[in-house]
Amino acid sequence: MEATVAYWRAIAEESRRDRPDYVLLVDELRGPALGAAEWQSLVGTLLGSGLESVRIAHVKPHGLDQVEHCELSARQAGFEARVFVNERLARLWLLFGALPAD
Repeated sequence: MEATVAYWRAIAEESRRDRPDYVLLVDELRGPALGAAEWQSLVGTLLGSGLESVRIAHVKPHGLDQVEHCELSARQAGFEARVFVNERLARLWLLFGALPAD
């Protein structure tokens, strides 16, 4: 949890400074997955960080585990975020918004 909170805070700080349209996070961390309550807590700490105005693609190439809770929590809080196992699809979504299967 600590590593995940730390990298999201770093992303939020960079985003405040650079004001990107989107963020592509390729998350190759391994270890125990965060649960739904942990993702909700993390999203709560990011409210007001400026990431609400940034399209976020979170790629987990080693499998989603429970990261879909991140997407659900983020979207409920007003973030435009999606999770992917495939970086190519994440890039397409970032650029165009919808995917052919959407």
